[in-house]
Amino acid sequence: MPTPKIAQKAPFVTEEAAGTRWWCACGMSHTQPFCDGSHKGSGMAPLKVDITQPGRIAWCGCKHSKNGAFCDGSHRTV
Repeated sequence: MPTPKIAQKAPFVTEEAAGTRWWCACGMSHTQPFCDGSHKGSGMAPLKVDITQPGRIAWCGCKHSKNGAFCDGSHRTV
């Protein structure tokens, strides 16, 4: 599997309404933390996230989280 680009070594914290989001897993999107299609041809794909409760979300910015699209602190060691 290709290695994702580190978008930033900190989470992207956003307020989100309920609904579907496509989290950028490749790190190349210009609309971080969400996919803008920049992954095409990279062998990587975005991750679909269904948000059921509105609120604040810490999205992974380093793209190395073991918790999918959500920050788990991995940015401290990459």
